[in-house]
Amino acid sequence: MKHTKIIILALATILSVGCDKQKAAIDDDKAATKEAIDTRKDEVNANAKEAAKQTDNNATINKARIEANKDSMQAQLDADKTKADAEAEAAKAKVDAENK
Repeated sequence: MKHTKIIILALATILSVGCDKQKAAIDDDKAATKEAIDTRKDEVNANAKEAAKQTDNNATINKARIEANKDSMQAQLDADKTKADAEAEAAKAKVDAENK
């Protein structure tokens, strides 16, 4: 009977140690998974910041292009207006010259 109690106690101890090892392995897997997720989250945040920065830069460039195009078009329209005024003055002068 003494041996039976010792054998039962030994089996219980072995099962307990086996369970502890399994639990430790599960905890290790959980910690590794969390670490991988945290690392990925950091990468995603860094990528998002870089994308936002690039978008801001692109917006600034696009705004500058739009402003430059607007200035160019306004200069062209001012030149066309001046040309139209000059042509009208020339036509008036021609009419005056013909009537004299």
